[in-house]
Amino acid sequence: MPPSEPMSSAHHPVTHPGFRQLDTLPKAHLHLHFTGSLRISTLADLADRHGIRLPHALRQEWPPQLTSSAQTRGWFRFQRLYDAARHCIRDESDMRRVLREAVQDDADEGSCWLELQIDPTSYAPYVGGLTPALEIVLDEARLAAHSHRIGVGIIVAASRMRHPLEARTLARLAARYAGQDSGSVVGFGLSNDERRGDTGDFAAAFRIARNAGLASVPHGGELMGAEAVHRTLDLLSPARLGHGIRSVEDPRLLERLAEQNVALEVCPQSNVALGVFEESTDVPLRTVMDAGVRVALGADDPLLFGGRLNSQYHLAREVHQLNDDQLARLARESVEASRAPDGTRRALINDIDSWLHSPAALGPGVLHDR
Repeated sequence: MPPSEPMSSAHHPVTHPGFRQLDTLPKAHLHLHFTGSLRISTLADLADRHGIRLPHALRQEWPPQLTSSAQTRGWFRFQRLYDAARHCIRDESDMRRVLREAVQDDADEGSCWLELQIDPTSYAPYVGGLTPALEIVLDEARLAAHSHRIGVGIIVAASRMRHPLEARTLARLAARYAGQDSGSVVGFGLSNDERRGDTGDFAAAFRIARNAGLASVPHGGELMGAEAVHRTLDLLSPARLGHGIRSVEDPRLLERLAEQNVALEVCPQSNVALGVFEESTDVPLRTVMDAGVRVALGADDPLLFGGRLNSQYHLAREVHQLNDDQLARLARESVEASRAPDGTRRALINDIDSWLHSPAALGPGVLHDR
């Protein structure tokens, strides 16, 4: 039997007095990968359906241990397991199921706007090409958004592991479907191991995307430090940075991010799982916030890190000791940094304020530690 599902609530309840429930806090989720959003039970179903043998870590040891020590970062094992999971998504019905369940899980946690990131190159061979792969995702995004009363935008992401010319092809494809409504492409990203490839080689692709009105949302500042973030700002003109947490290594960089209003998609659980930081308490969330940089918490890849979006908010509350005002600020900044339509953003900001001004739990509330 597969291990339990990723949950935002957790396994060992602890009580705290007078806290508002985080699953009722309206928020936007801006850092979630398509394959990484898989439920562990769905992955097992897909593997069985297609006769694929999964690694033991995805069958019996979930969530997998990705690092052997604080000095050994877990990117290599992470990528091997991610590739194994991606190999199980083999046709249109699989793609639709993954997207539909990702939207449902986010809606259940109080997300009101989701931006899901996908590289259609990975799925194109199974559905007839890049364009059909993207159109399947966009169509299911529209359907799932309507079913679960949540906005769903798609980010098309190129890979640093592939030739920059392929990134331009993806940027042109993304530009054809650019928009703001659910089922539209809202941004263009750059993912995978940031130690690979030259950031400048992808600048042309990002110009194509920006000219089409898409947000520039590359990864950066997780596996590499502040200098790499400076270079990404110079060359790709991002509206947001995927991760960006190592920007704290240069106070001048934090000032630059704040001045340029570049938001960071901070994913605390994945930072620890990959060995970027040894302990949850080491993730410098407060440092980034205190510098005036906008933060949008993200789950990154719940399939491999074990927690969805609300887990990140629970960590912010329980580990980083953020109060409800500060948690509402994180939710507000996630909405402000999103590509949701203006009317949707205004409505969500009002809903966040209503959450904050509602009574806290009268007695001990139940939170969960991981």
